[in-house]
This record gives sequence, structure tokens and C-alpha cells, in this order.
Amino acid sequence: MNDVIWLVRYTLKRTFRRKINFLLYFGTPLAAILLSLFAAGGNPVKEVRIGIVNEDQGRITDDTIRFLKSVKLSAVDEQITSQKMDGVLIFRQGFSESVQHGQPRPIELVSLKGAEITMFIKSYLHEYIDHLATLGRLANGDRDLFWKMYERYQQAPFRLSVHSLPDTAKQKGVTYQTIGYLVMIMLMSVGNLTEIIIKEKEERTYSRLLTTPIQARTYVLSNIVVNLLIMTAQIIVTIVAMKNIFHIDPNISMWQMALVLLLFSLSAIGLSLITVMFANSSASAGALQPLITVPTCMLAGCFWPVELMPKFLQKAAYFIPQRWALDFLVKLQEGRSFGSLYWHLLILLAFALTFFLLAVYKFSRSQQSGQFV
Repeated sequence: MNDVIWLVRYTLKRTFRRKINFLLYFGTPLAAILLSLFAAGGNPVKEVRIGIVNEDQGRITDDTIRFLKSVKLSAVDEQITSQKMDGVLIFRQGFSESVQHGQPRPIELVSLKGAEITMFIKSYLHEYIDHLATLGRLANGDRDLFWKMYERYQQAPFRLSVHSLPDTAKQKGVTYQTIGYLVMIMLMSVGNLTEIIIKEKEERTYSRLLTTPIQARTYVLSNIVVNLLIMTAQIIVTIVAMKNIFHIDPNISMWQMALVLLLFSLSAIGLSLITVMFANSSASAGALQPLITVPTCMLAGCFWPVELMPKFLQKAAYFIPQRWALDFLVKLQEGRSFGSLYWHLLILLAFALTFFLLAVYKFSRSQQSGQFV
């Protein structure tokens, strides 16, 4: 145990002897949050500016457009083309009369933005005008009856109570993107840390260490502990920054997010050990790490929603641990309990166990042949 602690301290000193590594390991998660916020953009809510041209002056028309500001007909083209307004509604003369007879005349809508604006306005007004036209058809030309029904409709005893709920879609999106980038950063970090094994083999440092009572297994175990410590620190830095600096609400408990990422970190360490064990040099290990990390992260949906990919790629993504970790977090955001996702938990552990067994097998074979990595 003392040997493991000594080796952990030795590896940490070696790693952070260069101050830039602090920025590399703990600054990049913060950059991932900033990149996610930048990708999410600003507030998606758009204000639609609609002008009204009222040529009818009837009461029904006034009631229909009372929530909008009127503009002069001569100013329509200038208002639209200068983009001071997104569209203009024109109520032609006789509109109110046509509604009373149950056959409302068409409302003209002028817009340069096409269906983006016109569909919104049409759906917004259709229900209201359709109700008034129904009253006109029921009145069957009886003006007094129509206005009585109209008054009762306008003064209906029931009212619709509207309550606004906070839009969590953007927060969830930023969280998903941040975790996706963090997963890639963790894989890159653990690859760099595990690559120390090969570098020390090339520098003969490993040979000198083995002249002491330290065993090869102890040396590898210390590297695993270092990886866990640094990745745990990365996870804590990311979660604290999300909550206290950027005020991002992931819509799940922080401890749940941390636990899922820690489970994934075991798979990341196992995968990096396999890469190092099969590499012939530090150069080949450095080349293999991004070749494995970047494509698998792309396939897992770390950079974009996995639903955007073809179906066969979506299915293939479940053969890598990143997809299960991200899917675990998404389902937690949807309201699933942590215990109900035990299958995700077991699969992440299975990935880690498989990678570690493969690394141990390769390590034992290397030891038998008198080689190490």
C-alpha cells in the first residue's frame, strides 16, 4: 500500500511539474461549458411584429385586432421591406358584416418571411374567427340574436388561466453537450496519463523502479489510481462550475451526474490501458488515442444528438460506453429514477470489467515474454 501511495505521489509530481498541465486537465472542462453555451446560442424566443390595416371599422374587426397596433395602408410596403414588421394583416371593408352572416371574408396577410410567420398568424386567428362565424350561422341573419350571443361570448363567465413554466429544454441541451465534451476530454486525459507508462519504459525509469521492491502490478495500479483522482477532480470542477459559475440546471441531482461519470471513468481507464498495452511506443500510443477517442465520441453522440444519425449508426453506438453514459444521463433528465436504470449501470460496469480483463491478459502475456508494454 505504501508503494502505491509513493508511486501516486511520484506520478502526480511528474504530471503537474509542468504548470500548463493544470490548464490542460482542469481548464478544458470549463472551455467545454463555454463551448456548449456558445453552441446553444441566445434566447430562442422570437418577438413577432404584426401590423394591422383596418378598412372595415366594424366592432367585430376592432375586437379581433384590439391587441395589435394599426398602421396606415400607404405604409405597408415600407414597413415590410424595411423589416420594421414581420407581417401585416389587412381587414377589408365588410369583414364584420360577413362574420355576422357566418361567412367571414378572407384576411389578407402580407409577409416576406413566408410560412414562418403566416402559419403562426393563421393558426392564432383561425379559432377565434371560426367561433364568431359559428355564431353568425346560428343567428341565421337575425342581427339582434347575433349580438346577444356575441355579447355572451365576449363576457363568458369562464376564463382561461395561463401559467408559464420555465423552459428547461435549453438547460438540458447545454448539459448534454457539456457532458459530451467532458466525456471526450476525460478519454483524452486518461490516454495522456496512461501513456506515461510507455514513456517511462522508454526512458528506463520503469526498469530502475523494478530494481526496488516495487512490482509491475503495483506500478500499473498506481497509474489507475492517478487516473481516477484526476478524472474525479475534472468531474467536480465541471459540476461546480455548471452550478455556481454558469448557473446551469441539469435537471438531475449533481451526485447522480457525478456517479454516472465516475462509472464511465472506469471504462475510460480500461480502454486506455488496452491501447497502451498494445502500443509499441509512446508515438504509436499517442496516435492511437485520438483515432479511438474522436470517432467513438462522434458515434456516441457526444457532439450532436444521436437521433440525427442514421438508424444503423444509432444501433452501433450502443457498442461503446460513451453512448450508455449519455443515455443514462438523458433518462435521468426525463424523470427516471436512478434505481430503475440499473441496466445502464450494469452495462457500464461490464464495459469496464471487459476492458480491464483484456488489459490484464495482455499485461500477463507481456510479463511472460519478458516485456512490458
